[in-house]
Amino acid sequence: MIDAVGLRKVYRLKDREVHALDGVDLHVRQGEIYGVVGQSGAGKSTLLRCVNLLERPTGGTVAVDGAELTSLSGARLRAARRGIGMVHQHFALLSSRTVAANVAFPLEIAGASRGERRRRVGELLELVGLADKAKAYPAQLSGGQKQRVGIARALASRPKVLLSDEATSALDPQTTESILELLRDLNRELDLTILLITHEMDVIKRICDSAAIMESGVLQESGAVLDLLARPGSLLARSLFPLPATEAPDVVALTYTRQFDEPLMSQLTRKFDVDVNVLGGAVETVSRSSVGRLNVQIQGANRDAALDYLVDKGLLVEVPA
Repeated sequence: MIDAVGLRKVYRLKDREVHALDGVDLHVRQGEIYGVVGQSGAGKSTLLRCVNLLERPTGGTVAVDGAELTSLSGARLRAARRGIGMVHQHFALLSSRTVAANVAFPLEIAGASRGERRRRVGELLELVGLADKAKAYPAQLSGGQKQRVGIARALASRPKVLLSDEATSALDPQTTESILELLRDLNRELDLTILLITHEMDVIKRICDSAAIMESGVLQESGAVLDLLARPGSLLARSLFPLPATEAPDVVALTYTRQFDEPLMSQLTRKFDVDVNVLGGAVETVSRSSVGRLNVQIQGANRDAALDYLVDKGLLVEVPA
C-alpha cells in the first residue's frame, strides 16, 4: 500500500546541509499497522510528510495504493492525497467551528453536498464515539476527545491510508490506551492501512504489526514485530525487552513468540544434566500475540548443548553483557 524507495530529504541552511532522510526504503502492506519509532530529530516526521508529499523528497520515489505521488503535481496530486488521511499530534482543530463542522471541513473542500456532509459526519462521529458532541466546540473537549475529532476528520474522504504523527504523545496513559484501541478497531473494521510514528515503544508493542527503528534519517532495522523479537541482536527486541542487569553467572534471557506444550525446562535438566534456576519472567501481548520472556540461570558441563537445544526449539537465547 505504501512503497517508498531511496527517500532522501536535504534541508539547505545558510552554512550547511541537514540530511533529514538518507536513502530510506519503506514498504507497508495493505491493512497493517506499521510503526516507525525513534528519538526526536531522527527524521520520523519528515518521513511521514514525504509519504503524502507535504514535503517533496530531494530524491527517491513514493507510491501509495499504486500511484507514484512523486511524479504527480497540482490537481492530480491533490486527488491522490484524498486517499490519505492524517492525524496530528496537537489535533489541529479549527477553534471557531463545532465538532461536526471540523469533521465536515474536508468534505466542503471536496465539494460534497450539504446532505452528503451531514450523513457522513454523523457516521464518523458515531464511529469514534462522539455522536453526542456534534455541536460542541474544541475548547469544550478533553484531549482524547479532540484527537477523536481529528481521527474522524482524517477519515472523512474514506481514505485507504491513515498517517499518524505522534497522535498519542500529548495524552495521558489512560487516554492513550483508548486512542490506540480506536486505531486498532478502525484498522480491522475499515481494512485501513495505518502508518504511525512515535517515540514510545509501548505504542509499537500495543498495536503494530510491523515496525522500524529510525536514527539520523536512516532505518536501522525493519520488519514484522514478532520476527524482529525472534531475531538475534534486534534493536527492537532489546528496547521492548531489555536484558537483565545481573552479576549472577551463567544467566540467559529466553524470548519465545509461540506457546509450548512441552515442559522445556524440565527437559533440559533431564536431557543435559544441567541445573536450571528461573530468576524471573513475564508474558506480554505484543502485536496481538503472546510473547514470553524468561531470565534463567543454567549451569553444568553440558550448558552449551542445552542452549543449542533451546535455539533449535525456536527460542531466542541471549547472554547479558
